[in-house]
Amino acid sequence: MSDDDADAESKAGSGSDSDADERDGGTHEHDDSGKRDEFSRVVAAVRNQVDPDAEERDRLREVADRLATRAEVAATDLCAGANVIQVGSTARDTWISGDRDIDIFVRFPPELDRETLEEYGLDVGHATLPEGHEEYAEHPYVKGTVDGFDIDVVPCFRLESATEIRSAVDRTPFHTQYLERRLDDALAADVRVAKQFLKGIGAYGSDLRTRGFSGYLTELLVWEYGGFRPLLAAAADWQPPVELDPEGHGRETFADPLVVIDPTDPERNVAAVCSPENVARLQHYAREFIDAPALAFFEADDPDPLTETELCEHLTARRTTPIAVRFDAPDLVADQLYPQLRKSRDGITQGFDDRGFDVFRATTFAGETAVVFAELEVAERPTVERHDGPPVHVRSHAEGFYETYADDPDAYGPFIDDDRYVTEREREFTSAQAFLESERLFDVGLGAHVETELESGYDVLVGDEVTVLLGEFGRELRAYFEPAP
Repeated sequence: MSDDDADAESKAGSGSDSDADERDGGTHEHDDSGKRDEFSRVVAAVRNQVDPDAEERDRLREVADRLATRAEVAATDLCAGANVIQVGSTARDTWISGDRDIDIFVRFPPELDRETLEEYGLDVGHATLPEGHEEYAEHPYVKGTVDGFDIDVVPCFRLESATEIRSAVDRTPFHTQYLERRLDDALAADVRVAKQFLKGIGAYGSDLRTRGFSGYLTELLVWEYGGFRPLLAAAADWQPPVELDPEGHGRETFADPLVVIDPTDPERNVAAVCSPENVARLQHYAREFIDAPALAFFEADDPDPLTETELCEHLTARRTTPIAVRFDAPDLVADQLYPQLRKSRDGITQGFDDRGFDVFRATTFAGETAVVFAELEVAERPTVERHDGPPVHVRSHAEGFYETYADDPDAYGPFIDDDRYVTEREREFTSAQAFLESERLFDVGLGAHVETELESGYDVLVGDEVTVLLGEFGRELRAYFEPAP
């Protein structure tokens, strides 16, 4: 399903000429007229790219209306109280030219039980999209393609308030209704520009791989600040945690760097999925773009894969030790896979640090295979390690420590250093590779499906051996070794 989720007399005053100037590069105490003109020129050029033309709009509307009618007939045949609503960016006119997502939500009466709703929903989906296939989010829905458009037919409950939701999709119609009343044509145009900007800087998308800004969040931010330009100006000066509460609910406290209370559901932070990195990324590029507007900010970077020569040059220059665990990628959708990969990365890096193999930086990659990749400042340690005991005057603990190691033929000591017992004992692993190749790897916090794949077998790659990753992850390795904000 799409990543979705506002009145001409908006609180932003979006209909006035002065506010239109503000959106297209209006006044700011640090801006000179030349920068304002360049800002306006760049935004105008972006709008030429992202605004759907009349023919594209007509094509989408014809397909959406035809399928919504088909869905409504099928739904009311099954349940007299059902109705159909189009939701998402194509319903709110905030979609970018070339986007092909049409989301049709079939709303059933709340007295229907969940099992029946799912059954009816699939029946309506297949009646609407005879060649469609079933997918599963919080519950099953039907997805298909019609005349080049990607169509989702999704069942939900018809409720009076978003606070009554039984599943996440029940909230979506309320988002559409809220913003339809508030986004006029000018603000909708600014939303499209803002979305393209976030795409260009790599911060758009609420999937759990990206952990960026959803469509609905972007729309709320543009609405709240009154346009694209004011949003950038505000973001450039954000001091996280940033808290916005469009409807003044003021009832919940969240620990996220960006908090935007859902106007339709005060218990939800719309920005909860946004990672601190993506909040900071928007801040960085907002400052850069205001200072020197350019079309390049709206164009996603697609770097060439790193070559073996380049990778070896990086390794030689950095003098760290690269090390990787490579295994078959679990058969999971991205929103399930990436949290497990991050958990596994954190567990493995903690395992390194606990054993003295200091991690410089770490990441994960996924495709046909999956990789936990780390650079180590220290990859080998001495055969012995120091183990500090309690102070001698803490009698019960001190005596227990002393007795444990006094008769250990492989330990040095115990001896007294300052006021405490110390022993030097044999280290469990003298190399990071040995740790990864041992059963102790499974003692760290791993994602459940990742652990299952590792139990089936995995490769440990150290030093120049990581060059074998270039075939599948050349672009990811370039991004790693040539990082940018």
